[in-house]
Amino acid sequence: MDDDEGVRLATASLIRSLGQPTRMFASAEEYLASGHVAETSCLISDVMMPGMSGLALHEHLQALGYAPPTIFITAFPGPDLEAKALAHGALAVLEKPVDAGAIAHWLSVALGQA
Repeated sequence: MDDDEGVRLATASLIRSLGQPTRMFASAEEYLASGHVAETSCLISDVMMPGMSGLALHEHLQALGYAPPTIFITAFPGPDLEAKALAHGALAVLEKPVDAGAIAHWLSVALGQA
């Protein structure tokens, strides 16, 4: 999920090109209200979004008992952000613009195909 529609569309297109189904959401709140939380096999989320951040969403999902493999993307990378995300169980923190090969790699890890 990403609040930037262009990023959402590009990421979804890449994931579909890798043969995986995808759903897009503009916000954490939209995702939480979607009814698809329990069936999420991998979550790709922007870190900074209006409303609930990607990190807050990840922590909220864990508190609810869900722990989908999570890949964060961000335009504002940094060692503190990466350390916090990884300490809370994220698979990776990738810098925008995201390299397609990196998404493909981490998606295969998330889905147990690596």
